[in-house]
Amino acid sequence: MSKPLRDFVLKGDLARTLALAAVLFAVFYPFLAMLNLSLKDSGQFQHDPIGVALPLHFDNYPEAWSVIQRYVLNSVLVSTASTVGAVALAAYSAYIFARFSFPGRELLFYLILALMMVPGVLTLVPAFVLVKSLGLLNTYWVLIIPYVASGQVLGIFLIRSFFAALPEELFEAARVDGASSWTVFWRILIPLSKPILGTFAIMRVLSTWNDLVWPLTTISRKSLMTITLGLISFRSDEWTNWGGLFSGYTLASLPLLLLFAFTTRYFIRGLSSGAIKA
Repeated sequence: MSKPLRDFVLKGDLARTLALAAVLFAVFYPFLAMLNLSLKDSGQFQHDPIGVALPLHFDNYPEAWSVIQRYVLNSVLVSTASTVGAVALAAYSAYIFARFSFPGRELLFYLILALMMVPGVLTLVPAFVLVKSLGLLNTYWVLIIPYVASGQVLGIFLIRSFFAALPEELFEAARVDGASSWTVFWRILIPLSKPILGTFAIMRVLSTWNDLVWPLTTISRKSLMTITLGLISFRSDEWTNWGGLFSGYTLASLPLLLLFAFTTRYFIRGLSSGAIKA
């Protein structure tokens, strides 16, 4: 054994490298299995659901896209609208909590934070009764409005901490120059807070895109279903198109992969800046 290799083993780097490789394999194996299964037909899946089977059925993808394209567009619409609304409302609410003094401010803030302790399943039935009484069932609004509301607790907590840690001199200088509260918010806070706002936006997109329970509860019209519901189209009581189903899973994950590919650095920057500010 050569000296560099012996030193590598003796220092324990080999053990750490093998442990890291095992973790990476455990993380990525489900995705590799999904890709493998997406290229099989039902007969190949029944015969060998784990191994690689030839021929590969790339035609599963256009067939799956023809089924789920409407559901993907619905998810894009709902996720975009609800994320924009959640970020805008949380940012302005956090601005009020961070930069304005009024009676009961701290008490109200901690009451909002206390909502983080309430499991979401406990609010499912009251929320359903509320949207039903408002006549919102089987509309886009039954998804968008609750998604905006459900993101406020975490959003206010994250963004308020960031706003409160910014130097007071910035706001004093703006007020001396005659800037209004809205100008301070739009021209100073928003540009400085892009990392934390971007981080919160990514978290909201992930939450709304992957949600199944609320759409399943409130949407029955096929034309309004999101991607999590649309993937059920590949399954029935008698038969499941496994190749199409896993092709649909793969296609449904692509928007999130693209989102992370282009926004990872902003996400990490937002998390790190939030940690420092907090």
